[in-house]
Amino acid sequence: MNSELYHDSSFLMMVFVMPGLFGLSLLGEGINKIMNYDPRGWLGVISGGLFIVIIVVAFVMIKMGGV
Repeated sequence: MNSELYHDSSFLMMVFVMPGLFGLSLLGEGINKIMNYDPRGWLGVISGGLFIVIIVVAFVMIKMGGV
């Protein structure tokens, strides 16, 4: 891909910020369920955490030039 694409703010917004907010909302919803004694909340916490880890790994790979 073109390296100029990675410096465009709309690309960064689409690839990192919006999915990151989705991951945070999964985490928040999972924590809310756990606080209300619903054991299914762990699914939201785990999936949201995994989602955020994938986004961070993708960011590091792009910044290091691995992709």
